[in-house]
Amino acid sequence: MRQQKAGNRFHALRCGALAMASWAGLAFFGPAVAASLSTASAILPAPTEAIVSGGSAGPTLAWAEFCQSQPQECAVNASEPMALRLEPDVWLTILEVNERVNRMILAVTDQDHWGVLDRWDYPDDGLGDCEDIQLLKRKLLIEAGLPRRALRMTVVLDEHGMGHAVLMVRTSHGDFALDNKRDAVLAWQETGYHYVKREGDDGSAWVWLGGQITPTVTATK
Repeated sequence: MRQQKAGNRFHALRCGALAMASWAGLAFFGPAVAASLSTASAILPAPTEAIVSGGSAGPTLAWAEFCQSQPQECAVNASEPMALRLEPDVWLTILEVNERVNRMILAVTDQDHWGVLDRWDYPDDGLGDCEDIQLLKRKLLIEAGLPRRALRMTVVLDEHGMGHAVLMVRTSHGDFALDNKRDAVLAWQETGYHYVKREGDDGSAWVWLGGQITPTVTATK
């Protein structure tokens, strides 16, 4: 048992070191790098209908606490577009960031990681759950030149009816979900999730997406 715990800790520390190194490299990842990837991946997805939002919704408590500690990450710049124009190099950037972050962060629950039920934060030590992983993707995509206003943190109910978080990218081809459960970036209709609410486009209030049934926490890995 002691040997197993030591091995798990070594793995976590190793993941943390890899995460920091990868983050440093990904911070400079942009469309120019994405354009050098396989041309097969450069095929844009078929256009789909964007998700329809409803009235204002309150954010999760953990999101509000995250915004208190890092308000610059939650500000909305109304001069930015609400949806980005989807070009092949931009699509490749989205695919690359999604896959790399999924592989470099070890998924753990907030309870195991922080000792609390729900906390939204950056996975600086290489460990994080769904929302931590999506926050890192959002940060890296912004550093790659994508508008923050088109990258919306989103709360869903997953295939098990549990609270889960994805990063919604709003584009000229529709809305797509970056998810730590899969490397494929799917149109929101293809994920099988029940969409609850996401960041709003014009301020700190979130907006409803479909039914107004919301999980208390997004505690899944």
